Amino acid sequence: MDKVKAAQELVREALAKSQSPCFTCSFQAEDVVVLHLLLREKPDLPVLFLDTGYHFPEVYAYRDELQRRLGFRLVNLLPELSREEQERLYGRLYETDPNRCCEIRKVGPLFQALSAYDTWFTGLRREQSPTRANLQPLEEATLPSGHRLKKVNPLYDWTFKEVFAYLAVQDLPYLPLYDQGYLSIGCAPCTAKPLDPSDPRSGRWAGKGKLECGIHLHGEA
Repeated sequence: MDKVKAAQELVREALAKSQSPCFTCSFQAEDVVVLHLLLREKPDLPVLFLDTGYHFPEVYAYRDELQRRLGFRLVNLLPELSREEQERLYGRLYETDPNRCCEIRKVGPLFQALSAYDTWFTGLRREQSPTRANLQPLEEATLPSGHRLKKVNPLYDWTFKEVFAYLAVQDLPYLPLYDQGYLSIGCAPCTAKPLDPSDPRSGRWAGKGKLECGIHLHGEA
């Protein structure tokens, strides 16, 4: 079975066992592949987007373009504080304390939202980072609240090249920032082009020794 068929079957089986599934989507290339696979099986699936207020303008435009094209159920998750309120209270946390910034704008809102679901689909891949090298297709996540849910990673063993090959075959557009040399795209202040071409996430939080925002670390020892 090729990787596309294997990923589709994993999606199908996980959905069949779920009462309340969701998908977290940053609209990077791998997430769009998973989104496309999911919509084939469940067109009304909630697609959760962490609207931090710090995304590149291109991300917002692409999100809206893709939503119009595919018609999925977009759920924008917002932090309690607006970008302006946070900067007024704490300054530019993305410069002074990026971990706290991620906690306020990404981790907290997502974990609160995930408490309503029993299955969480992601676009994570082993190739993305050393912190994801042992990623499994099916995992279990336990939130700080104690809520447990299945975590499904359909593209766990896909390469960057395979992701873009799928988008090309399906005639799906990709985020224009890739054409500018970005390989891993998060909030604009914390995203640069990779320092090491062999490590796509080496441009994230550059120089701060940080590889993850925190939403995918809760299951680790």
